[in-house]
Amino acid sequence: MWWQYILVFFGALLFDIVPFPFPPAFTIMMFFQIIFGLDVWLVITTGVVGSVMGRYILLLYAPLLATKYLKESKNNDIQFLGAKMKENKWKGQAIVLAYSLLPLPTTPLFLGAGISKLNPIYIIPAFIVGKFTSDTIAIHLGKYASENIENLIENTFSWQSIASLVLSLLLLFCLFFIDWRNLIQTKKLVINYRIWK
Repeated sequence: MWWQYILVFFGALLFDIVPFPFPPAFTIMMFFQIIFGLDVWLVITTGVVGSVMGRYILLLYAPLLATKYLKESKNNDIQFLGAKMKENKWKGQAIVLAYSLLPLPTTPLFLGAGISKLNPIYIIPAFIVGKFTSDTIAIHLGKYASENIENLIENTFSWQSIASLVLSLLLLFCLFFIDWRNLIQTKKLVINYRIWK
């Protein structure tokens, strides 16, 4: 039975290690909990640990992706955004916590933090609190809904899941194509599509 929790761990890790919008890790956690009838609290704990490790690894390799695929000007722009977040640590932690509480993919948040080379201490603690809270709610709701597994499968393509994907793509668009330095310093919105090498 322990190997099923290893599946939960690696499932959450793989869902949160990818640098593009993917379903939230709680979906794979919920899937394994329902299929194998696992202990809810062990699933939450194991899944959150896997998810945090996945996001930490994403933080570490995001600068390499940015260096390889983004122009230097876009890298500098995103690093400027990270420097602004460091200026007010509590406000930054509050933003990370609030975002992590939402059932949205945190990929844009971690890509931005990784590219800006933000120290993990600025983002991981608030993420753990938000992730544990939101995943606890989601997994308990999933357990409750497990009697209606057909509805759960049908809801994979519900307006909520599609809206979540669209919002995540919009946030990635904003992260990469808005000139953040210009917006913060001059209060002018400038969109720059020439960010690739």
